[in-house]
Amino acid sequence: MTTRHTRLVGYACALGAGSIWGTTGPLSTLLYAQGAALTGIGFWRLVLGIAAILAFGLTHPDLFRIDRRGWLLVGLGGGALVALFEIAYQFAISGTGVAGAAALLYTAPVLVALLARLLLGERLTALRSALAVVVMAGATLAVLGGSRAGVAIPTTLRAGVLGGSLAALSYVGTTLLARYAVPLYGPMKVLFLEIAGGIVILGVVLKAAGRPPLPPPTAGAWIYTALLAAGTVVLANVLFFNAAKRIDAAPTAVAATIEPVVGALLALALFGQRLTAIGTLGLLMVVGGVAGGYLEEARGARSER
Repeated sequence: MTTRHTRLVGYACALGAGSIWGTTGPLSTLLYAQGAALTGIGFWRLVLGIAAILAFGLTHPDLFRIDRRGWLLVGLGGGALVALFEIAYQFAISGTGVAGAAALLYTAPVLVALLARLLLGERLTALRSALAVVVMAGATLAVLGGSRAGVAIPTTLRAGVLGGSLAALSYVGTTLLARYAVPLYGPMKVLFLEIAGGIVILGVVLKAAGRPPLPPPTAGAWIYTALLAAGTVVLANVLFFNAAKRIDAAPTAVAATIEPVVGALLALALFGQRLTAIGTLGLLMVVGGVAGGYLEEARGARSER
């Protein structure tokens, strides 16, 4: 396989991963219409997702050979982050619409850059700072100009913004943890540990809160949940990992920023969630700002070689 062909396959995998992740909001909205509870969608999505990973482990027994540190750090710590994301992002979708939730989620790379500066002493350039302002402003416009049409279980805008912000913080924590854990354990072990931990923590916390994760109430709800699990939990991650093997991290992440665009287009087609002019501008600002930040990071990495 030529270098050019390898890179083309890598970009295709990254675009595929981002496109599949973009179905999270629309499929969740369809689940609301089937009577699924906001607090139960993520739990059952993870349960079906880990079933596929366990099937993979039957032919790859090394998947389960993990030391105590891995179970505690990735299983418990990463699982808590996954559990937070699964609840928070559903409230974001319900409260701000698909495009607004995705825009809030994509403030995560900005938060990673800021925290890396504060905690790790990494350099934060003037351009990166300007792009951070663009992303945050864009997310605000996308939320204000968004729509919740077709949402059968709407929550308040305040709850949606809080949910989106918590989902972004969870994304930040998962990203920083992955930078440490994936080189040690490999992507499939990290994915397995985080999902397993997320299932246990969600089950315990939701039951203690008097909101046990009831199974999807209809055959249609099971189908949508299975699509979420197969696509957003398993296939998208496999594609993203394969992209990372073929092209650099920055262009992989840039290609995956197609996620909020796909989500917004599907929400428009399926539910009539129309963005206003400022909402469209905000979404483009988020995508452009995040992509620009990753590209600047790539240029900086090349200049240091």
